Amino acid sequence: MMSARLHQLILMAIRACAGRPLRALMAAVGLVIASLAYVSVAFDMTTDTGELISAKTPWRQDGAAIEAAFPQIRDSVLVVVDGQTPELAEDAAIRLSAKLAQDKAHVIGVRRPDGGAFFDQNGLLFASLPEVQDTTRRLIDAQPLLGGLAADPSLRGIAKTLDTVADGALHSPADAGRLAVPMRALSDAIDGDLAGRKTFFSWQRLFSGSTGTMAPPTRRLLMVLPRMQYGELEPGAEAVAAISTHAARLGLDGGHGVRVGITGEVPLADEEFASIREGMGVIGAVMVIAMLVCLWLATRSARSVAAILITIVAGLVITLALGLLAVGRLNLISVAFIPLFVGLGVDFGIQVAVRFNAERHGGADPLSALERMAHAIGEPLSLAAGAIFLALGAFLPTDYIGIAELGVIAGVGMVIAFVLNITLLPALLILMRPAVPAARVGWAGAAPMDAWLHRHRRSILIAFVGAMALSIMLLAWVRFDFNPLHLRNPQSPAMRELSNLMRDAERTPNTIAVLSPNAAQAAALASRLQAHPEVARAISIDSFVPEGQALKLALISDASLLLDAAVNPFDLPAPADDASTLAALTKASVSLNALADARGGELGDAARRLARSFAALAAGTPAQRAAAEHTLVPPLTLTLDKLRASLTASEITRDNLPPELVADWLAKDGRALVQVTPAGNSTDNAVLERFTRVVRAEAPRATGMPIATQEAAKTVAWAFIQAGILALVLVSGLLWLVLRSLREVAFTLAPVVLSGFLTLGTCVVIGQPLNFANIIAFPLLFGVGVAFHIYFVMAWRRGIADLLQTSLARAVVCSALATGSAFGALWFSAHPGTASMGLILMISLIWTLICALIFEPALLGPVPAGTPQAQEPD
Repeated sequence: MMSARLHQLILMAIRACAGRPLRALMAAVGLVIASLAYVSVAFDMTTDTGELISAKTPWRQDGAAIEAAFPQIRDSVLVVVDGQTPELAEDAAIRLSAKLAQDKAHVIGVRRPDGGAFFDQNGLLFASLPEVQDTTRRLIDAQPLLGGLAADPSLRGIAKTLDTVADGALHSPADAGRLAVPMRALSDAIDGDLAGRKTFFSWQRLFSGSTGTMAPPTRRLLMVLPRMQYGELEPGAEAVAAISTHAARLGLDGGHGVRVGITGEVPLADEEFASIREGMGVIGAVMVIAMLVCLWLATRSARSVAAILITIVAGLVITLALGLLAVGRLNLISVAFIPLFVGLGVDFGIQVAVRFNAERHGGADPLSALERMAHAIGEPLSLAAGAIFLALGAFLPTDYIGIAELGVIAGVGMVIAFVLNITLLPALLILMRPAVPAARVGWAGAAPMDAWLHRHRRSILIAFVGAMALSIMLLAWVRFDFNPLHLRNPQSPAMRELSNLMRDAERTPNTIAVLSPNAAQAAALASRLQAHPEVARAISIDSFVPEGQALKLALISDASLLLDAAVNPFDLPAPADDASTLAALTKASVSLNALADARGGELGDAARRLARSFAALAAGTPAQRAAAEHTLVPPLTLTLDKLRASLTASEITRDNLPPELVADWLAKDGRALVQVTPAGNSTDNAVLERFTRVVRAEAPRATGMPIATQEAAKTVAWAFIQAGILALVLVSGLLWLVLRSLREVAFTLAPVVLSGFLTLGTCVVIGQPLNFANIIAFPLLFGVGVAFHIYFVMAWRRGIADLLQTSLARAVVCSALATGSAFGALWFSAHPGTASMGLILMISLIWTLICALIFEPALLGPVPAGTPQAQEPD
């Protein structure tokens, strides 16, 4: 039994506080005020998921080494610019990057990893030799078209160029075959404008004609280094909002053929916190209502309910203050101490209030009722608090810092909850004087169930053993989803953009990075990795020094000589006006009709269509011609600029690479980065596992999202194995020290283990995988389960045989309902991780309650012979 000294201390605390309740209340109020004052100045919370796991783990150190060498890759925002045409995407990227570079209040820097002056000039050198040959041939073939367009980049110039081309095709049939495609494209664009439809035209697609690596991209990326507000719960929110504002002001939207998406480490972290917070008001209200209903069912007294709630709130504030003092700041997991404290604090409060009511119904005065309550449940209550403290503290030695800190705060909270339930709560019960229950507090109606449990004890045990065996067999199918992205709200903007980006094989963020001692070793490693079928490509600094430059430069030089006069005309005509444009359209329509009359087939049809389009545009209003010019001319200007730049390509060496590009791949100390992209579907966990295995075989110190997610899963799983074993040893030791019976220790822990297996089996049956969020349910399951079973074992050893008829059973059921309904409300969260945590918490509490009410009484069986029969107060 509980030591006489501890029993005496509990009685002294209850007598002191219940004897001078107002003084005890004032002392508690003073402590709460002091705690609130400390919290107001010390409160801090990080939403950085990287801080949830110890920085001392090898894979975290590998990641930190790369971030230290390349600090620009940390805390970044990725802006994805999609255009209806390559020109729209490029123009939007140019304008948005320029605007962001000017916003020093929100942006530290902007980079274009897939574009800019360097790639405009030298992009052809990165293509294969056949692709360069094809591209330069197409440009040379398009010389007549290019010359006229470059000389007069206006609607008038386009019409004049088509007039000249039509006349040439009429007299040179050999060169006419390639004209049908651009003619159809132009007529489609003009007809769309005349019909009032928004149309987008691409000259790059006309001149390229390529579908390979040289196909003009319609997606561009910006890497933005935001100015973080680390004092805020969403530190990157202002910078992300600024990016969206700039994009809107620049007209980068669907109406202008552009879509701007924002993702990356910063917005994903901010949105995760926001999605957790979303709907928390409603969920919190549901939790409170559910808890109030269950407290009312347990006590049938509004005053008792108020006393318990005041005790819980006071304990929560004090625990928060001590928790901040102990760990410095909360994280996304340690903040879960709030539902943990409330759930277990409600249990302690219900146990005290229900037993107090039972004693009051039995005829005891308030003070005597409290003393008898202490004698009846003081021992199990203190033992439950101690067991939960040890179970949560078992995470301290693990590398899962998030839950280790949760264990520290919640463990301290259990001590506070216990102390307040034998000090503040008794004082409040004396001050509030809840009415004496009119009916017996226990459940006399449960007598048939008690009798049934006694009669069918053997069958019940066999059934539960069978259920446990089945659950153990199902363990092979328990799935741990190591991908933290599956915990995020898939409908949040950053998550939608990330999912979209992951389907882009060229730009997936599911890459692996390796830090090599120098550039030469980085190039050698990239070459070895590139040979594996699981790797799509491996890039190092030397990847930006193209192979076979001599032949490619020769082809580009030949094209430049032939095209220079065409794309860089000396004499430019006077600026176009509507009259000259009207005349050019009319003349071009006549020439195109003549070509159509002379030539049939595909070219004739295309020429006839474009002739009609030009004629309709000439017959239209000046506003319609201005709209057509806006559709055709800006992309033409951009295309000509990029064409001129591409014809000035020069030899690239590592020494003449742009400094900003070098900084992305070569650290100041000479170490070099290798970036490896997976082949296949990068959203498939199996693909990522094979990819990671291959890369780490060549580079054991590799890091990146695929490695981090898999290593984090291993770290978390091992942390729970470590903590589970340690908690079992510590709690078993505590129980043995108090109970001095291995048999009774087994009686207490066996149902807890059983409910854990049953919960895992249920997860398999309903297809719910474990993840970083919902695995938190298991420490709570252990804590609540140990508490419930300790209560029953201690009552049984005191000689109470019919456990279901006792006030204890009422308290356990109401406590489980309060905790289960409160946590069940999390199931409706918009955050998938939180929702899955609510689901598993509810499942685990259901199994815990079933094991407590059915398996535990059957396991305990009849009260041992010679034990005095104890009775519940009437």
